[in-house]
Amino acid sequence: MYQWVSLISLWAIPITIAFVLLYGWRKQIPVYETFVDGAKGGLTTTIRILPHLIAMMVAVTMFRESGALELLLGMIRPVLDFLHFPEELVPLALLRPLTGTGSLAIATDLIAQYGPDSFLGRLAATMQGSTDTTLYVLTVYFGAVGIRNSAYALKVGLWSDLAGVIFSLLIVTYVFS
Repeated sequence: MYQWVSLISLWAIPITIAFVLLYGWRKQIPVYETFVDGAKGGLTTTIRILPHLIAMMVAVTMFRESGALELLLGMIRPVLDFLHFPEELVPLALLRPLTGTGSLAIATDLIAQYGPDSFLGRLAATMQGSTDTTLYVLTVYFGAVGIRNSAYALKVGLWSDLAGVIFSLLIVTYVFS
């Protein structure tokens, strides 16, 4: 099974690129010109979302560096103990809806400190893959296209993140304990 997965992952991107090129050629689409037009649009979008991205990065850094995260951990420690939720993973659970890079750094540190096959390493990896950067998506992408009323998307996204954290804990505990 591992050999099949390795083979598929090795050839997936080259086959996809070849398929797109051949499909475009067959449909007589100017592939290169279309690609360049798409790249121009991507650059325009990047410039439009940059202020939103910078604002989100500053807010996350301020939260982490101000000591607010440590203060919050101190306040919720009794609840964490009652739920048997590892305190080490709270920063990941809190930052994941905010920033992919920040949460990846936390997950990487946890895996480096405890090991990839430890309970905390597996739980960090599962949480990282089961949740999304909800506030980042709302701030950057919704801001870029001009959507101002994102209340329902925010609620659904945060509930989904909470479900991802809860089910990560349940599944990793069930499978690896």
